[in-house]
Amino acid sequence: MPPPSTSRMAPAGLASGRRRILSPLRRFGLDRLAALGLLMLMMAVYAAEPRPVEILRVKVFDLFQDIRPRIVTVRPVTIVDIDEASLARLGQWPWPRTVLADLVEALFAAGAVVVGFDMVFPEPDRVNPATLAGMLQGLDSETRRLLLSLPSNDAVFATAIGGRRVVLGRVAQPIAAHAQPNPPLKSTVAVRRTTDAPKPSATAIVAPGLIRNVAMLEAAAAGHGFVSLYPEPDGLVRRVPAVLAHAGTLFPSLAVELLRLAFDRPVSVVTLDRAGLRGVAVAPGFVIPTDGHGRIWPYFARRDPGKYVAAADVLAGTADPAMLKGKITLIGTSAFGLHDIRPTPVERAMPGVEVHAQIIENAATGTFLARPNYMIGAELTLLLGGGLLLIWLAPKLGAGWTLALFLSVAAGAAGTAWLLFSEHRILVDVSYAILAMLLLYTFLTYAGYTREQASRQRVRTAFQYYLSPAMVERLAEDPSRLALGGETRTVSILFCDVRGFTSLSESYKDDPTGLTRLINRLLTPLTEIVMRRGGTVDKYMGDCIMAFWNAPLDDAEHARHACLAAWEMQAAMGPLNRELAATAAADGRPFTPLTVGIGVNSGAVVVGNMGSDQRFDYTVLGDDVNLASRLEGQSKAYGVGIIVGENTRSFAPQLAMLELDRIRVKGRQEAVRIYTVLGDEDVAAGNEFVVLVAAHGRMLAAFRAAAWVDARTALSACRDRVNGFTLGGLYDVYERRLDRYQANPPPAGWDGTFEAESK
Repeated sequence: MPPPSTSRMAPAGLASGRRRILSPLRRFGLDRLAALGLLMLMMAVYAAEPRPVEILRVKVFDLFQDIRPRIVTVRPVTIVDIDEASLARLGQWPWPRTVLADLVEALFAAGAVVVGFDMVFPEPDRVNPATLAGMLQGLDSETRRLLLSLPSNDAVFATAIGGRRVVLGRVAQPIAAHAQPNPPLKSTVAVRRTTDAPKPSATAIVAPGLIRNVAMLEAAAAGHGFVSLYPEPDGLVRRVPAVLAHAGTLFPSLAVELLRLAFDRPVSVVTLDRAGLRGVAVAPGFVIPTDGHGRIWPYFARRDPGKYVAAADVLAGTADPAMLKGKITLIGTSAFGLHDIRPTPVERAMPGVEVHAQIIENAATGTFLARPNYMIGAELTLLLGGGLLLIWLAPKLGAGWTLALFLSVAAGAAGTAWLLFSEHRILVDVSYAILAMLLLYTFLTYAGYTREQASRQRVRTAFQYYLSPAMVERLAEDPSRLALGGETRTVSILFCDVRGFTSLSESYKDDPTGLTRLINRLLTPLTEIVMRRGGTVDKYMGDCIMAFWNAPLDDAEHARHACLAAWEMQAAMGPLNRELAATAAADGRPFTPLTVGIGVNSGAVVVGNMGSDQRFDYTVLGDDVNLASRLEGQSKAYGVGIIVGENTRSFAPQLAMLELDRIRVKGRQEAVRIYTVLGDEDVAAGNEFVVLVAAHGRMLAAFRAAAWVDARTALSACRDRVNGFTLGGLYDVYERRLDRYQANPPPAGWDGTFEAESK
């Protein structure tokens, strides 16, 4: 035989390979897979640090500082404030530089260590004597000559600052400006770099342009520092450059330069490694930490009026000497009209000069905020770990417990971040990780909800014709009660069949539609009874109803409900026949009353969706199902409407049941006791039923003992005690058996079991 064609085997092999690939994915879950992709995307976004992520991060750090701002414990800096009161006393700004010279003289006379100007003087004084001589009209020649002979205000100011520790400001510009007639730039920043470190200008913030002081002042000052604060995109001042790069060289900020001079050092030393700038050492052991771009992250305090002294008071000699002696003094302004008011994380309006002062305070107390380079990795690890935990546990725990897990992780992360800030001044951003995990939780919860709703809809679709609407909703609320594919359960099965259906069909051979209407009118109320009693309608087989209890929903009283449903179905036949008779009379059609036989049995069966890949039904299979069908078939032979098996009787002993016989149905070797249902618990408690049961028991005992005369006497007593119970047909059956056995006794060893000859 030739080998099988590989082309025919390919589709099967391909399908097998696809199943091997998809099977683990299904076990992992498509929801989890999508959530894992979402997690990877969010991690990539965080690592890229787009502006929204950065804004979120710094806003959280702002909140930390606003909740717990730095407490001022020492004041190494005094701010000489050009405030509104000083402007009122000395005139509008700018003041003549002779006034500033007097201010410098007064500060050093009071014992100031270093004096810094939070301002720049890029143009000559507008009230220099020579300038006035040229501007003022009507001056006599002598006055003009005297003005021209006086030194310029800039020269007076240069003389005052010359040879003293005075730092003048410089301003960074975003574009390169025309060169000013100034001495060559001299940097007071040295760089210590590792071999793999980038160029300083590649990591530090670059100032393409530079506004300097007039040449005379530039040459006289002992130091120069940038006063530019570089607010962030939202306008807040959070991080301040310690150094700026200009023309490939690093230059210090105002605060760094003041500290250098305070320590009387020739240069400040910047450390540079592969990660960028690491810090600025203004003296041995005195290092200002920076981020990789050379920015300082100050720990801000609230605005501190205690470090301010009015410039007018210093000039008048009325300032507190203790505020100036041994202090670094910063000359700046708090006047709103001079436009140097900046928002910070802790204040909406803080004079720019105080920002520089707070940087020096941070340096003196070692309270700078730190955000180590490894924090990005730590935050990504938190996101990865928390995200994977949610992805793994959310489908297992459900929304409520997963929310508790998320809140625990979020609270732990937030608590850790706060502890690191409040105790160690380390900035950790857990906000993005928490929001990302919240998004994952929301996605997984929504996906689970959507999947659950789809599952519920599938249950509704699958069972809307099997169960009552209320039971369908109960099952839809908890689809886990439904084991699809087959499970073993103890159920009670009911078969209900119309007697004489063949002859009934023949009478409708010319009107099949009429037969359909008739059957529907019969099956509808019977089905309603089944559903009302909590049963599952398995199927309709022509004129037959098959139903069962205790699946898919648990029903501890399944046998009782099945028996009561059977009893109520028989009771419903009377009113139904009267309705059908009235309809037949109206149509001029003869009518034969309909009767049904019902069989009920209980036992362990297999229940679930069974069938082919194209079509399947939720049904039950098993020997006890077959027995229920056989019992329904025997109901006519025993002259009763209902027959139930002994298992059902044992599950519902409280009902009014009467033993019929011990029978071996066709196709089974084992004999079973069978019963009929005569009523509910109230009937069972009634005297008529109790008396009947006693008489009936004596009749069966005599019959099974082959005491035919005693059995006949007991049978007569039973007929006298029927009292409305429809048992005449049953006792007719025993009457005929007694006649037969008296004429032809059963063989020796007979135990009273009846052998059924038909299904």
